[in-house]
Amino acid sequence: MITLSADKSKLQLDTVYGWLSQTYWSPNIRREVVAKAFANSFAVGAYLSDGEQVAVARAVSDGATFAWLCDVFVADSYRGRGLAKQMTQHLLALPELQTLRIWLLGTRDAHEIYRAVGFNEVEPGRFMVLRTPTTNWQAG
Repeated sequence: MITLSADKSKLQLDTVYGWLSQTYWSPNIRREVVAKAFANSFAVGAYLSDGEQVAVARAVSDGATFAWLCDVFVADSYRGRGLAKQMTQHLLALPELQTLRIWLLGTRDAHEIYRAVGFNEVEPGRFMVLRTPTTNWQAG
């Protein structure tokens, strides 16, 4: 049985760091950057009955009008069970985030997961991005 929890004290940051440091969106990210990111965000984890964490999702938000869904990761052996969708729904339902006007996310390959919970692609030419040097957040 897998349960979801938004209790950040349950997050296994070493595990989460191990996952995120290998992703296409944050390769080689420093552990202290991951720790700070989760400390300053809303998060949900998926846990086995023995407490082992098998998935995570994070929302960066002002708690009033805007949120960015990010760092959605499911361990390889638990993919295909709907955990990304369930964690996204859990974050969307948090009482602290019910006044938000807009949720955004970026994905290279999971569009259908997010469409299933109501996300749509934005119109071209509306949003812009500023990328900082990787030396700001990657390990040396």
